Amino acid sequence: MDASPEDPRSGSAGEERPRENVADLPRQVRDELTRRLRRSRRALREEDVQVVEPPLLRRAVGASALGNCMEWFDFGVYSYLAATIGKVFFPGASPAAQVVSSFATFAAAFVVRPLGGLVFGPLGDRLGRQKVLATTMIMMAIGTFSIGLIPSYSTIGIAAPILLLLARMVQGFSTGGEYGGATTFVAEYSPDRRRGFLSSWLDFGTFVGYALGSALVTLLNLALSDGQMLAWGWRIPFLIAGPLGAIGLYMRLKLEESPAFQQQLDEHEKDLAQTSAGSELRTIVKDHWPALLICMGLVLLYNVTNYMVTGYLPTYQTETLNRSSSSADVLVLIGMVWIVLLITFIGRLSDRVGRRPVYAVSAAAMIVLAIPSFQLIKMHGTWPPVLGVLILSTLLACFAAPSAATLPALFPTAVRYAAMGIGFNFAVAAFGGTTPLVTAALVNVSGDDLMPAYYLMLAGLIGLITVKFLPESAQVPLNGSQPMVGSQDEQRELLSTSEELYRSTRQKV
Repeated sequence: MDASPEDPRSGSAGEERPRENVADLPRQVRDELTRRLRRSRRALREEDVQVVEPPLLRRAVGASALGNCMEWFDFGVYSYLAATIGKVFFPGASPAAQVVSSFATFAAAFVVRPLGGLVFGPLGDRLGRQKVLATTMIMMAIGTFSIGLIPSYSTIGIAAPILLLLARMVQGFSTGGEYGGATTFVAEYSPDRRRGFLSSWLDFGTFVGYALGSALVTLLNLALSDGQMLAWGWRIPFLIAGPLGAIGLYMRLKLEESPAFQQQLDEHEKDLAQTSAGSELRTIVKDHWPALLICMGLVLLYNVTNYMVTGYLPTYQTETLNRSSSSADVLVLIGMVWIVLLITFIGRLSDRVGRRPVYAVSAAAMIVLAIPSFQLIKMHGTWPPVLGVLILSTLLACFAAPSAATLPALFPTAVRYAAMGIGFNFAVAAFGGTTPLVTAALVNVSGDDLMPAYYLMLAGLIGLITVKFLPESAQVPLNGSQPMVGSQDEQRELLSTSEELYRSTRQKV
């Protein structure tokens, strides 16, 4: 992980970084700092600014990103093995029914995902982010690993698909607490100036996991015969989750609690202990519903695009465009690799220009480019479809990169984990996970193979409306948290800037 230009460590040894002038501060940073100075009626002091040590920050980002990587490794594996899993667990059905049954079992995870958010979210706000994230890592690894151990239908009969369903539900339940917790944890650890860049590594892990899972299945299909894949080859990707989970658990157990949660615990320990999960959820819905709606709007924009590209596009090419599964899989894999290359750069861009411009420009571009992208994908030859997928993948990267920094900033520390659990998981279950099914149904009913583009345009319009109400959070402290910096030099610079701004506000008064 390289240092950003804002990072004092990027300078040469012994070089003193020029102090930033108040007039050069982004408007939202200056306004937020002014509000804090007026509330406290004094300039910032050392104890008001949290310094995050680089080793702790690297561990927090790495351990959180690994959980996302595991989740989407499974998603890529299951999507690419849907036909094989259907033959193993639903052998009596027709080939089409086998695929449908396999995806129906896959969809079961989305049904229980909001329940996981409702359970793990309040626990994360009361017991701590680190403890809950260690628990979700264990559950996720067990659920994925156990799929690779389930005997086939020919061995244990109806118990096989039942066990598969239970394993998927364990995965979905744990995932309900995973992404919201991971984004909260990393956002609370990240220095304010670099939160977009550092948080984008979470979704970097997401797309690396998907790419690794899909690439592994593609290699297994090339190396093994159909009989070998059906007999035992399909189990290999799921069994890999065991060692990955052990590594992830070790990394998460080594983490310290996030500074923002520790501050909240120190200030309100008695209140937190007495707050029930039910009362916290009622408080979120009653007092923070505008932020919840903004969260769900951005999650809809991100995940409709995400599941359109990763979940529906392979099926669209094979079933609607009559292409081979191998060419469809390779095309989507190219898109995933492109996203991996882009995403941290876009995260850094959101630190510089702001989250709102990145979302707004990308949502507008989705409205304009969705139809041309699908027209390119429909064309014959190699390069037009590749270009179409790369356009959609670029837009997906623009939605994914700032999300892990933007969504947690919508909520105060005391309810952040639970609010993320509600807003993110309900939006994913209602809109993201249903995208492949709804889009396929619309194409079948209407006969219009551009229906996926219209669906993306609608998501872009909803996203554009949502951005209008989105508060800018780039470079400013999280709601209710201390300012966060990445070094002692940056702390001294912020204190000096605070003193200068405090003097100027006093003179105006």
